[in-house]
Amino acid sequence: MNKIRVIAVDDEPLALKQLEMYIAKVPFLEPVAACRSALEARRVLDAAGVDAMFLDINMPDISGMEFVRTLAHPPLVVFTTAYSEYAVEGFRVHAVDYLLKPFSLADFVAAAERLRERLGAQAALAGDVPVSLQEDAVFFRADGRTVRVRLGDIRCIEGMSEYVKVFYDGAPVPLIVLMRLKQLEERLPAARFMRVHKSFIINLGRIREAGKNDIILDDGTAVPVGDLYRQAFRDYLAKSSLG
Repeated sequence: MNKIRVIAVDDEPLALKQLEMYIAKVPFLEPVAACRSALEARRVLDAAGVDAMFLDINMPDISGMEFVRTLAHPPLVVFTTAYSEYAVEGFRVHAVDYLLKPFSLADFVAAAERLRERLGAQAALAGDVPVSLQEDAVFFRADGRTVRVRLGDIRCIEGMSEYVKVFYDGAPVPLIVLMRLKQLEERLPAARFMRVHKSFIINLGRIREAGKNDIILDDGTAVPVGDLYRQAFRDYLAKSSLG
């Protein structure tokens, strides 16, 4: 399994620093950001693909528990707090684990392993989705059937937490597949597809025009460009443009 992209969220500088240090010691974790508030964390989630959060509960403005409830498609969560009375409530919002401060590196690693197990189980549920470049097609498993879609027919793909919606020619409604957008991104040929937002991959051959904050596909669909992906997309345009 690939690295798990995580953010740390805690309003206490020392606690946040400890989380950063612990994350750096776990080989299969990839740090994305360290945030001092839920509002800062939301900006990161809106801009980047994140698999999991190590999230403090007691924070000003909005608590970690309330923050998770505001997210339509939250990543996996490990709560961190100094108060044990929140444990039951934490699991009601489907937290993977609950670390009671002060916690040791061993406690943290155990929680990280539970994250890896949960993500591994989700990947297993998604099944294998092979991409055959020789046939210029991808086979998706959805609704108990296998659907062959030509790569050139795919316009864009939208991620929805544990699912993706595949928009392609000849289909009145998108194909919904149980897998994460990051998984599909890794299987598609990078020369033809690019992730331009935390929730969108586009077929580069279907671009009609590009603005500062969005891309218009050849069917008129507007796809947003996320801050973390903007420079890579600009570099692609620079290499592909004349004038």
